[in-house]
Amino acid sequence: HLLLFLLFVGPFNCFASYSRATELFYSLNEGLPAGVLIGSLARDLQLPMAGGQRPAAPQPPLSFTLASRGLGGQYVQLDNRSGELHTSAMEIDREALCVESSEATVFGGAAAVSSSSSPSSESCLLLLDVLVLPQEYFRLVKVKIAIRDVNDNAPRFPVPHIRLSVPENAPVNTRLAIEHPALDPDVGTNSVQTYRLQDNYGVFTLDVEENESGERTPYLIVMGALDRETREEYVTVIVAEDGGTPPLMGSATLTIGISDINDNCPQFSDSQLNVTLYGNSSLGTHVATVHAVDMDLGSNAQITYSYSQKVPQSSRDLFHLNESTGIITLSSKVDGDTPRFHRLIILGNGPGCIPAVITVLVTIIKVMMRPPEVVPRFIANEAEGVVYLKELEPINTPIAFFTIKDPDEKYKVNCYLDGDGPFRLSPYKPYNNEYLLETTKPLDYETQQLYEISVVAWNSEGFHVNKIIKVQVLDDNDNSPVFSQQQIELSIEENNVPNAFLTKLHATDADSGERGQVSYFLGPDAPSYFSLDKTTGVLTVSTQLDREEKEKYRYTVKAVDSGFPPRESIATVTITVLDKNDNSPRFINKDFSFFVPENFPGFGEIGVISVTDADAGQNGWVALSVLNGSDIFVIDTGKGVLRAKVSLDREQQSSYILWIEAVDGGDPALSSTAKITILLLDINDNPPLVLFPQSNMSYLLVLPSTLPGSPITEVYAVDKDTGMNAVIAYSIIGRRGPRPESFRIDPKTGNITLEESLMQNDYGLYRLLVKVSDHGYPEPLHSTVMVNLFVNDTVSNESYIESLLRKEPDISIEEKQPQISIEPAHKKMESASCMPTLVALSIISLGSIALVTGMGIYICLRKGKNHHRADENLEVQIPLNGRINLHMLEKKPMEISNI
Repeated sequence: HLLLFLLFVGPFNCFASYSRATELFYSLNEGLPAGVLIGSLARDLQLPMAGGQRPAAPQPPLSFTLASRGLGGQYVQLDNRSGELHTSAMEIDREALCVESSEATVFGGAAAVSSSSSPSSESCLLLLDVLVLPQEYFRLVKVKIAIRDVNDNAPRFPVPHIRLSVPENAPVNTRLAIEHPALDPDVGTNSVQTYRLQDNYGVFTLDVEENESGERTPYLIVMGALDRETREEYVTVIVAEDGGTPPLMGSATLTIGISDINDNCPQFSDSQLNVTLYGNSSLGTHVATVHAVDMDLGSNAQITYSYSQKVPQSSRDLFHLNESTGIITLSSKVDGDTPRFHRLIILGNGPGCIPAVITVLVTIIKVMMRPPEVVPRFIANEAEGVVYLKELEPINTPIAFFTIKDPDEKYKVNCYLDGDGPFRLSPYKPYNNEYLLETTKPLDYETQQLYEISVVAWNSEGFHVNKIIKVQVLDDNDNSPVFSQQQIELSIEENNVPNAFLTKLHATDADSGERGQVSYFLGPDAPSYFSLDKTTGVLTVSTQLDREEKEKYRYTVKAVDSGFPPRESIATVTITVLDKNDNSPRFINKDFSFFVPENFPGFGEIGVISVTDADAGQNGWVALSVLNGSDIFVIDTGKGVLRAKVSLDREQQSSYILWIEAVDGGDPALSSTAKITILLLDINDNPPLVLFPQSNMSYLLVLPSTLPGSPITEVYAVDKDTGMNAVIAYSIIGRRGPRPESFRIDPKTGNITLEESLMQNDYGLYRLLVKVSDHGYPEPLHSTVMVNLFVNDTVSNESYIESLLRKEPDISIEEKQPQISIEPAHKKMESASCMPTLVALSIISLGSIALVTGMGIYICLRKGKNHHRADENLEVQIPLNGRINLHMLEKKPMEISNI
């Protein structure tokens, strides 16, 4: 292009005025197909020939050329002659071509322009430089094509889930900006216009604010009172919608979390608690527990407990209050001077709240005598009054010794065990007041984890003392995982998507902790394309399954716990692959050939069309039909038997080509076709048809001078059958005349020749009855014709000859069968030994040649006429002689195709 530019512009271009540079503006929508007309440069520049006016003098043709094929040149096609600009095969995508900015930015021929000089404030331009040649019309044309936006992009949020936090004390009309607004590459009204909530719960709405640059930001507005303690989270869908026609939408999940504020204070469920305490209670005895509730969360819900200033110091010293748990215990020994009634006012303190108040009234019952003492000595592991035993410990496992005694040593003390469980408390001999606590059967963690029993001691005065013992059973890995089903029956359609979900296995383990954590594994017999998630038990198949390849899969899966040693259980998975109609019917052969004898009876079995379909059930059911020739042939859908409705005649049509369609029972149905060739085998059902001579009443003049061995005439016949059924043999079966043995017929060609020289007394009419027979099997068919030869020098009285022909001949039938071979037989002619005879014969031969030539021409002409008239009348005439047992054969006019 630069070379052309220099060639035509040359040194004269330095004087070209600025007016030779022209700008053209066009606009079109993005996404148009190839071939759309953008504009005609020749017409819009008003160049010669553009308006149809012919110049006065011949002018060189105009030429339009792109100065450079930058980015803009890829999207257009310029016709070098007409100057028409069309869209190219590369589709214009405005969003990919141009980047929106406040200033024009050139991208190798494309620009995004927002200046006031451009056609639109949101224009995306393709910039082209076009050279107009030749020199007389040279100019540089600046072509600017504005790409109009179409609504081909839906709004899209940058994140699928948006989370927003609103304090529960937010007032009505509080506005909160949603930090991830939707993005839409389109511009103008095709960009994002509105936002809405799919469910506003009656307390929220959306508003949109637009800044100076045109960006729209959605704001969440609180329309009602919020209370975290009533509802702490709202989940809805935010929808962004553009202004296109029709509008496009995008959505994201919006989760509105309600943050807590300290708007609740601690509350006691009761205002007063009454407690009774024996005066002989030991230190640390539990007196009472107070508990307050704060509906807030975290630090806003922290509660501490303390005595009111109204509680006297003596009560504070006697009863200890745990400020965190609210547990009150006896911290000093009760004596005779201890007051009987105590009023404990306890405060529940929360941050920034007025304390909640509860009153605990403690009544101390004084005891005059000391109760029995129960002193335990633990054998099993014990901590803070809880004994720890492993499950499956053997029977009679010792737990603790108990010593029972009376502090005053005045009363007899007895002891017994109170509570349910496999435990026994028995005296330990030979010691007095010693008792052994032991198990009576193995403990089972899965049945019961905690037992609470009491060792009760009482003296003769009826004083009781309880010593509570808690027995915690420790878990052992004594249980295997248990599948919810031992036999898992699944089904899936074939041609599934990869990594298709099959099922989620579930097994439980009664053990606790890690011992009850179950992992899942495939058995060794599982195919490699099945996957089982170790943690979740999700069973998937990574590849497509083909029912025709394998219909059932059976393998084992294992559930293994995390105990030591691990225990496992096994289940069996059986997967049945369900059939889809993905296989067309398949013929055993694409081409079938059947050989059928003609005259085969109607609806007889011609052959069996074998077809299979690898699918199952209704998808594998196949129906056969004849696509062509259905008026003659039918097919048995169930058995595939092909039949002909009528008897077939090979002479009418020797072969048939059928197309068989196989359609399965699927939805949608699949089909296939096969070609069937039916060849009809010939049966000898047509006798030979004599074409010459045409009549039993015709005759031929034979000159007496005819030499022996000379051809006289011929019998010509055809047979519509084929093969050996159409091989014709000729024979003379009847003769009449002065010396009828003078003539001989060639059994293969039907040529009649003179055997002996004719004498004076041989003159007259000769009648030869010729039998034309085929070689059909099992029985040959034949026709007869009368050949009439008149031996004389001339035919002077034709009426006399015709009268002789009309007389019924008295001919005896010769039963000699003609002998013929497939190969032509050659008859050897013996030459006379006498030289004079040869000379005489040579002279006679010259005349005979002329005669035979003339007769040959005559016979050929007759044959040609007979051939053209074969459709009009073909018949064999047989002499009517009651003594001759011959059948009259009448043939309907028809076309003889194999003469």
